[in-house]
Amino acid sequence: MKKNIILTAIGLTIAMFSASAQQNLFVSQDIQSAVVNPDNTVTFKFIAPKAHKVQIAGDFAEVVAENPIGGMVGTGLIDMEEKDGVWEHTTKPLPSELYSYMFVVDGIATIDPNNPHVYRDFGTINNVFLVGNGQADYYAVKDVPHGTLSARWYHSDGIGIERRMNVYTPYGYENNKSKYPVLYLLHGSGGDEDEWVVFGRTCQIIDNLIAQGKAEPMIVVMPNGHADMQAAPGESPLGYYKPFHFRDPENKFVKNFMEIVNFIDSNYRTIKKKNGRAVAGLSMGGGHTVNISKMYRNTFDYIGVFSAGLFGRGGEPDAAIEAQFTQQKNDGVKLYWIGCGKDDFVYQSCENLRKELDKVGLSYTYYENEGGHVWKNWRIYLSIFAPKLFK
Repeated sequence: MKKNIILTAIGLTIAMFSASAQQNLFVSQDIQSAVVNPDNTVTFKFIAPKAHKVQIAGDFAEVVAENPIGGMVGTGLIDMEEKDGVWEHTTKPLPSELYSYMFVVDGIATIDPNNPHVYRDFGTINNVFLVGNGQADYYAVKDVPHGTLSARWYHSDGIGIERRMNVYTPYGYENNKSKYPVLYLLHGSGGDEDEWVVFGRTCQIIDNLIAQGKAEPMIVVMPNGHADMQAAPGESPLGYYKPFHFRDPENKFVKNFMEIVNFIDSNYRTIKKKNGRAVAGLSMGGGHTVNISKMYRNTFDYIGVFSAGLFGRGGEPDAAIEAQFTQQKNDGVKLYWIGCGKDDFVYQSCENLRKELDKVGLSYTYYENEGGHVWKNWRIYLSIFAPKLFK
């Protein structure tokens, strides 16, 4: 009996050592991956001695397929080179940006186990790295005064549930009695209230712009744009569920948006006037922005539409939409800002919006750049839009 116990213990020890050894084939204290070199090249490493082919799927690579790789939109593939079981690749110098990537090992997408910096974008997990000395310096945490990020819950009478939002207050808010303007920043259909915080780097962008004197100190409110979604995955009673698309055919989020505005005005020191409010959003959030800004008269003086426009009438006749835009023009807005990439699949809907605004004579600022429906563009749009607010 004693002999059997000893043999069992030895067997368990060997099994545990074997499992640990296998794990260490992929994760090693001696391996660093996604290392940004002084010349802005980036070196990746992956331990997989039994793999036949390892590739990098990244948004810095030339796009070679229409379908998202591992759920990542706008990515291409780069082959890695193997030596002694370690796969390695060093890129050409990359422009300053916050990049996303994962590995594809014999056709299976996986994150990089030697890079702990991971973001969730809807249901996709990506590794990230930042190349500085340019645009991405706005996205980095710098040695500047920092604002405060709070997760706030409010009750929606119109929707009938408790809902979560993220609220950024600028440095110094807690220690003075000043009133602040508010930017309401809305996410896309694949996101939630955490999207602008994590992938959008909103807090870092606003911190750095304020520190440089380029933007006014402001409160930024990032609500959840899915009406029936209480909070981001893991932040509600639903627990750690896999994200899925919530539908809002009744347009409940837009119809009950003033509940959010009223909550912020009641719980924060805000400028409760049109010239103290801005609303902006990407994709679905851009569509929400168009509708919110024309539905609630004399509420928002600054409007930012990122990669969105007019997709359809939703049963509403053209004359009704034209009348709303006409009324919005007559009420007056200080800034109607539209941004879209040349390769964005919503480019035509953006054109439709511009045509409607042109028809009624509502002045707007249009910004067009390279690229498609990707976070690279939306971070750029925010860094351009924010400095134009509340002047």
